Amino acid sequence: MALSALVASASRSNLMRPVTTALASYLSPRRPISTDSKPLTIETSMPYGSHNCEAPSRSVETTSEELFSFFQDMAKMRRMEIAADSLYKAKLIRGFCHLYDGQEAVAVGMEAAITKKDSIITAYRDHCTFIGRGGSLFELFSELMGRHTGCSKGKGGSMHFYRKEAGFYGGHGIVGAQIPLGCGLAFAQKYSKDENVAFTLYGDGAANQGQLFEALNIAALWDLPAILVCENNHYGMGTAEWRSAKSHSYYKRGDYAPGLKVDGMDALAVKQACKFAKEHALKNGPIILEMDTYRYHGHSMSDPGSTYRTRDEISGVRQERDPVERIRKLLLAHDIATEKELKDIEKEVRKEVDQAIAQAKESPMPEPSELFTNVYVKGLGTEAFGADRKEVRVKLP
Repeated sequence: MALSALVASASRSNLMRPVTTALASYLSPRRPISTDSKPLTIETSMPYGSHNCEAPSRSVETTSEELFSFFQDMAKMRRMEIAADSLYKAKLIRGFCHLYDGQEAVAVGMEAAITKKDSIITAYRDHCTFIGRGGSLFELFSELMGRHTGCSKGKGGSMHFYRKEAGFYGGHGIVGAQIPLGCGLAFAQKYSKDENVAFTLYGDGAANQGQLFEALNIAALWDLPAILVCENNHYGMGTAEWRSAKSHSYYKRGDYAPGLKVDGMDALAVKQACKFAKEHALKNGPIILEMDTYRYHGHSMSDPGSTYRTRDEISGVRQERDPVERIRKLLLAHDIATEKELKDIEKEVRKEVDQAIAQAKESPMPEPSELFTNVYVKGLGTEAFGADRKEVRVKLP
């Protein structure tokens, strides 16, 4: 008997209804949940705050494919950071380790608005930015565990990820020190006339550093395509923003530079803001984006994260603003994917993370001789300070 006839026959019997349902599901073609490029327009959950500029539209154009990729990427980032927590507690990760879970929408939304030719530089909470720039889980876990196969050859660790070929100029351990470097990247972009921009990420704790205002001043004087992104997760280590800053409106702190306040838990809002900021920076110079976000873990692995804030506060953010759950709800509401399909993706992500960890554990440690590499740029050792040193002149814009 043909399979279709078997289904028709079985459907006449209530006893066979479970079998019928399963067979019908088998026969029905599975819709492609990640390839539909039909445009969707979705309104951001919160309005933008604006300073010295007109805020972009809250209506964001996206596709089923993009929303699905957002979910995949953020699910991977979330699982990766949870795994890093376990590896640190098992003493397989040593030194400092700052986790990003809760802030994934910033990394994902930013990437959706730019290209790998645009530069990104950030602080020490850098794991998810590395993944967003195309880095692999194997390289990531290798670096966390100090293996030679890591993205910085096992010598940088959690705070010093790097992927120059994709325009990622690293995580940096000194608070706020990456901000002048980011404006230097913007100078290089303008000097090269390549129509790209530099995103410099820092936290609300670093927003009070003097070097931020010095770098912004130069960037504004020279109209550099610099986008300063304050990831405001509301706590600089264990200090709440209201205790460390007289003004909590970080997007207004540039005074003469325009700024936007963005719901940093909404990947689509981040995408729209970053697209707007890139267009602005290429035409008019620097702009500040304040991403209103939240971290679920403590500041670092030595911080339980519950002594200066309540557990109710953390669980409240998880329930109402979680970036992964927001995308899940959009996928379900627009019939792009089913609950089971999304659960299956999370299972695959877990498997992918576990495989990367197992592979990284088998990788070798750096050779002792590696301690002396990457100290000087080739040709700039002690001989660079002798009589044959060449003078380099750069014409300012």
